[in-house]
Amino acid sequence: MPWGFESPLSHSPSPQAPRPGDGMTLDASHLKISLDEQDSWRRIMSVTIPASIVQEEERSAAKHLASRARLKGFRKGRVPTKVIENRFGGTLRQEALDKLIGSAYKQALASKELRPISEGELEDLQYKPEEDLIFRIAFDVEPVIEVGRLSGFVVERPAVKIEEEQVDDVLTRIQEQNGVWQPLEEGKPVEKNLVSVTITRLDEKLESSDESREYDLVIGSGDAIPDIEASICTLQVGETGDFDISFPDDFPDESRRGESERVRIALTARRQMDLPPLDDDLAKQVGEFETLEELKSKVLEDMEAEAGQQADSTVRSRLMDMIIEANPFDVPTSMVRRYSDGIMGDTSQIPEERLTEFRDQIRPEAERAVKRILLIEEIAKAHSLQSTEDEIDDRVEEIAEANKTDAAKVYAELQKAGRIETLERELTEKAVFDFLFEQSEITEGSKI
Repeated sequence: MPWGFESPLSHSPSPQAPRPGDGMTLDASHLKISLDEQDSWRRIMSVTIPASIVQEEERSAAKHLASRARLKGFRKGRVPTKVIENRFGGTLRQEALDKLIGSAYKQALASKELRPISEGELEDLQYKPEEDLIFRIAFDVEPVIEVGRLSGFVVERPAVKIEEEQVDDVLTRIQEQNGVWQPLEEGKPVEKNLVSVTITRLDEKLESSDESREYDLVIGSGDAIPDIEASICTLQVGETGDFDISFPDDFPDESRRGESERVRIALTARRQMDLPPLDDDLAKQVGEFETLEELKSKVLEDMEAEAGQQADSTVRSRLMDMIIEANPFDVPTSMVRRYSDGIMGDTSQIPEERLTEFRDQIRPEAERAVKRILLIEEIAKAHSLQSTEDEIDDRVEEIAEANKTDAAKVYAELQKAGRIETLERELTEKAVFDFLFEQSEITEGSKI
């Protein structure tokens, strides 16, 4: 339907009945339109279409079909209009009403200068032959936001301090990424060993089933449930054992939580990580560094930059919460629903009850996010902070320089991926927060 919903009158038309003709040109001057503001963002529009226009549309549809129809006993295009009306009257009327409602809704919106942000919902339709057609449609519009207070807030920025132990942890991970797994033939698996196992489910007669699978996992990493890891650690390479295992209460498959079953585990290989020395040679191997100290300095620099970005994000979040609280307004349910569905992704396989539960759970987060988006747009518009083409070009140049490539190529790739609008929003948001930071006090707080 052109108005964004399906008419309650709609049904599948006869395959012989094409769409109706153009009929009478419809504009707002032919209509009786009234508008009810239910909320700052909710509108209900009532539209009356005169009976004469409805009848003209039905006649036009019949003539259009008569010019094309093939009916037994008549030549193509020679079927009397009356025969068409008798044969396809219901379908013609339905097609005419659908077309008229869509056209009238569009004209009524234009006459009231309204831009819905949701699909229209047909709440009522009244029609009898040779009488006026009356319908009511509900839809959402962007709320009118009156921003009063934007200044005078005090926001604490988490202090950024990276401890030496944090740097050491990163260096250890670099060692592990460049290590080599060495096979071990003797002894039982211990934490951080990489093991290869074959696990077979056993039936009630303790006979193996067809469900045997091979796995590689690191002991202590959480790759397997605790009972599986504990069982593996009782074996040596080449050994096989039967074990009773239980699925924990936090097992991803809810239907299996608390269940027990018997499995056969064969340990086929055990390996231990051989770590390279943490020295200048390792630093040269992982990047353009001459010494280990240079690598440490780069790790610290990157960690401080990341922590700084996180601290800035915290400041923006805290400040926006304060502004939202100081400037309360309601947001359209349709926008919150659309944002929630975006977070959840593909919901086609989720039962309706669970879907409603998920939406309720994330509604506060979704509502806050929608308010944040609308406030940023309103502030940007009120203070002329929208991103400019020059700013976008400058940002593209920065991206190109960082990636040592051509700016035109970067722009083309961003445009192809539909990322230019995202870039515009990011630049606008930065300008808005720069403006807001100037209006408030940002203090240094505790370590992040």
